[in-house]
Amino acid sequence: MTEVIFYSLIGILLFDFAFERVLSFLNIRQWQKPIPTALNQLYDAQTYEKAKTYAIANYRFHWISSAFNLLIVLLFLGFGGLPLLDNFARQMAGGHTIITALLFFALLGFATQLINLPFNWYDTFVIEQKFGFNKTRSMTFWLDNLKSTLLGALIGGILLSAIVWLFMLFGAYFWVFAWVVVGVFTVFFTFFYANLIVPLFNKQVPLATGALRTAIDNFAHKVGFSLDNIFVLDGSKRSTKANAYFTGLGAKKRIVLYDTLIQEHTSEELVAVLAHEIGHYKLKHSRNGLILGLLIIGVTLFLFSLFIAPQGSFAIMSSQAFGVLPSFHIGAVLFAILFGPITELFGVFQNYWSRKNEYQADRFAAKHADAQALISALSKLSKNNLTNLNPHPFYVFVNFSHPPLLFRIQEIQKIK
Repeated sequence: MTEVIFYSLIGILLFDFAFERVLSFLNIRQWQKPIPTALNQLYDAQTYEKAKTYAIANYRFHWISSAFNLLIVLLFLGFGGLPLLDNFARQMAGGHTIITALLFFALLGFATQLINLPFNWYDTFVIEQKFGFNKTRSMTFWLDNLKSTLLGALIGGILLSAIVWLFMLFGAYFWVFAWVVVGVFTVFFTFFYANLIVPLFNKQVPLATGALRTAIDNFAHKVGFSLDNIFVLDGSKRSTKANAYFTGLGAKKRIVLYDTLIQEHTSEELVAVLAHEIGHYKLKHSRNGLILGLLIIGVTLFLFSLFIAPQGSFAIMSSQAFGVLPSFHIGAVLFAILFGPITELFGVFQNYWSRKNEYQADRFAAKHADAQALISALSKLSKNNLTNLNPHPFYVFVNFSHPPLLFRIQEIQKIK
């Protein structure tokens, strides 16, 4: 039975890799098709060829990096890496359960980050640089990695310690209390992410008084939306790519514009983009997204409790299949592999729900702002970011959180 479990878990890893590669292959083949007629004016031949070359470069890069990471994982699992790491963590922690789990995941996370660091460097300073996107300096790159590591260790360490402690107290029913703890963390960072996390990486300054601020304030007043917090983020310190997003809830809500977005768009286009973001809030997408995320966390923790339950034998047999003693942290690793397909299904559902919300926010913006300006803004963003104008439908279904540009324009034109 243990051999069956071992090869089943390895099979899941291989299937997941093969599935993603097939999807990517289907998507890259779409570049052989001509530009959709409705978007002929967006890309000239030279820009389209550049976008195609950029997509192929990313496709090859992600194929190689994913294959390398899979090979490392298979070697680690197949040649006794899991029990070796587990035994080392147990010895260093002196048998303390929480410290053992913290040390185990710290070492695992550090090794993963170290392996991926050269790939991240190549992606930033070779591919993104080659196509004119990268503005990141070497010092910024290293500081970002250091800050992310320390931040992940701090937040992850606190959460992991709390969850392991709850498991030690309540056994299989720990998931209810863990759900509360994780939920509180999630809600807290939803409210204060822009105040606590973003400033560690970027500067945010209030949008200055002027024609753009006046236009935004007038629109917000027209649709009955209280908006005091409009910030400009220095995205240009890392990339030429532009973006805007809505964060926070209630009095802590704010809209953030990348400085690159302001540089490339007219006031009418920016108001249309902000109308889209305001639409998300007015249509309660932000609140509902938070609720959906909390529900998925709860379901995941419940499934994990069934897997790790002291009276359950599957977690024990799974541990034995890899030659390691049963424990919370080992169970978490094996659970992540075993329930990978379920996690993918959650992701597909969330992407479907997100695309539906994007259409609704587009309709809101088209009704209350300038529909043509919204089309123009979306087209500029797509062109400047070298987006695939004709992605494969199945790839979109699985991976896209936003609808393709052509579909968005068609829906906006119906309102227009």
